[in-house]
Amino acid sequence: MLSERPITPSTLSRKDLPWQVKWDIQTCTKCGRCTSVCPVNAIELGVFRKREIKTSMGLNAKPVNEFSTFYGIRQRTDPAYACIGCAMCNMVCPNNAIEPVRQEHSTTLQFQNNRGGQSRTRGGRRNSGESLLDQLKFIRISMLTDPALDAGRHEFDVRTLLGRVLSPENEIKCFNENGWKPPVREIYPLVIGSMSFGALSPNMWEGLQMGVAYLNEELNMPVRMCTGEGGCPPRLLRSRFLKYVILQIASGYFGWDEIIHAIPEMKVDPCAIEIKYGQGAKPGDGGLLMWYKVNKLIAAIRGVPQGVSLPSPPTHQTKYSIEEAVAKMIQSMSMAWGFRVPVYPKISASSTSLAVLNNLVRNPYAAGLAIDGEDGGTGAAYNVSMNHMGHPIASNLRDCYKALCVSGAQNEIPLIAGGGIGKNGNLAANAAALIMLGASMVQVGKYVMQAGAGCLGSEKDRCNVCNIGVCPKGITSQDPRIYRRLDPEKVAERVVDFYLSFDTELRKVIAPLGRSTSLPIGMSDALGVSDKHVADRLDIKYVI
Repeated sequence: MLSERPITPSTLSRKDLPWQVKWDIQTCTKCGRCTSVCPVNAIELGVFRKREIKTSMGLNAKPVNEFSTFYGIRQRTDPAYACIGCAMCNMVCPNNAIEPVRQEHSTTLQFQNNRGGQSRTRGGRRNSGESLLDQLKFIRISMLTDPALDAGRHEFDVRTLLGRVLSPENEIKCFNENGWKPPVREIYPLVIGSMSFGALSPNMWEGLQMGVAYLNEELNMPVRMCTGEGGCPPRLLRSRFLKYVILQIASGYFGWDEIIHAIPEMKVDPCAIEIKYGQGAKPGDGGLLMWYKVNKLIAAIRGVPQGVSLPSPPTHQTKYSIEEAVAKMIQSMSMAWGFRVPVYPKISASSTSLAVLNNLVRNPYAAGLAIDGEDGGTGAAYNVSMNHMGHPIASNLRDCYKALCVSGAQNEIPLIAGGGIGKNGNLAANAAALIMLGASMVQVGKYVMQAGAGCLGSEKDRCNVCNIGVCPKGITSQDPRIYRRLDPEKVAERVVDFYLSFDTELRKVIAPLGRSTSLPIGMSDALGVSDKHVADRLDIKYVI
């Protein structure tokens, strides 16, 4: 007799899955909400057959079998439908009858993910929960003030500069030669990193833009947001809110036809132009927007057919060297806006970062350098890239800043750090540490999703299905049935709240240092760590 559930080479049991669904038959009312909301169809309504042995009174009576059937929730064990632990089933259950439970010892699924000859791709960040930034301590306290009160008492602005800041002599010389000075923007040191319109849902993107506009116009906080590759809605390009946006151009050039055509109609200039050469989560690899998310709207903005995957090449195809790429791309983007807008490249943290920086120092049109560390999040990347490629942001940033100090350009070219900031929730402390290691500002992406919209992903491989368009919260989905769960106004409210809390915490770190007029950029004597090797590598104090 054949079994109803045949055993195949990829068959797993519930014990083999890292997330197991616990279901309580006593409190479940079989309403079906959990099965309808599961983003990966990990659970289904099942019919169960139960056998009970009944015995009657008397020594000679034989026990008999009685069979009954009932309906319940069954967890699927096929690796393609494995539970991702998002707990949406628990959120919608009126009786709290179901929940996913993490089984740390269950590792079999990681050997079963490759199907059809395809490597596993996922969203989120690497699974390691360790963070070097969380080990750094702030050890310099000014004894001339009251550290406990300074953050709330002193009215100092937390601002930084984006753009090429020339010395007074070079600035006068540059102006006298061609009547031009490099454009500089005064902005808030925490930038919302590049997350494209396409990677994020329309409601999430609109919520972020609303929050940024409120922070600027109502709270006088010059917060900026980077668009990521893929352009942006035409109405934003022609609105006065464009000045709060950093436009990104990458190797796929998606959405740039729309941007170029909108230049004559732009009411204001964008804050800056970011040229993406690499991402921290997958250095040396191009971007990828999978076909699940390329709906009619995204296809129209990007100028591509609907329902096809959109990979970006690993490099800009018309450039053959670092020198040519930096010179031509920065020069052409500066010319497009009449040299009024700062233009800077974004690269992956790697051993070649110093080579790129060396070319930027010699280029007067380079407005800065953005470096994305290995812990940077991404919408879609191969597992092997996310977990085994890249360079930690702290050491790479430190190398670049020390190279600037050697060339005497540490106050000219701002360094923008990103990748793993706030990975364990310590956003302000991580940002302050990077600033003291040499960053003029920091970029953050996943933390905004977690704080602003309640992203369920974690470094323990919970959820992390951003790449296939089934985000249970509607943050990274292009399906209107899903992203309508997200209220843009609530997202904007949460973005404003987390920026205000970040501002308070950053001031609590900066004020005791005695720096009430400017950010402590490169103030490494304020940092210490209890690991001798880390202290030597970052050239900071060893404390124990």
